[in-house]
Amino acid sequence: MADPEFRKVGETPIYSGYVIDVVTADFVAPNGETITRDVVKHPGAVSVVPVVGDEVVLVRQFRAACEQWLLEIPAGKRDVADEPPAETARRELIEEVGLEADELELLAEFYNAVGFCNEYSYVFVAVDPTPVPTNHDGVEEEFMTVERIKLDDVPALIANQTITDSKTIIGLLLAKQHLASRNGAG
Repeated sequence: MADPEFRKVGETPIYSGYVIDVVTADFVAPNGETITRDVVKHPGAVSVVPVVGDEVVLVRQFRAACEQWLLEIPAGKRDVADEPPAETARRELIEEVGLEADELELLAEFYNAVGFCNEYSYVFVAVDPTPVPTNHDGVEEEFMTVERIKLDDVPALIANQTITDSKTIIGLLLAKQHLASRNGAG
């Protein structure tokens, strides 16, 4: 059975910024009722779980939206027109942690906050990437630190809220599962 149809009938721009645009969008529901929703439009993002031996390489960086430092997998927005997600991921991996991946494996694609935002993300794993010079882009990256953690420590770091970023949780858990099945342990 098909999903009931919600039909978009209009959109009013509210704000256009550096990364996002905000609009109010009007829809007609299947019962004929008109609804209005605030929508944040985002170009999308990529993230990478770089695995070196039995460790993952993470970054600790300041995040203005939550006004705190977070421990995350390397990531970035899809801000180059028509660039494939894997290429964006390769570029971000070099920029943020100075690692180059010969091969990336896609672990998942997902929406980040469907209640108000259309940001669509891709998360990859890079096994044993090669060290290269970093190419930091922006003041947040200038002050970020690179940290390594044992892959086996991931569940505890999530449980004790050392890691609270959603893309990082998704990426780390899927990478751990992927590597276990690849190594015949799962």
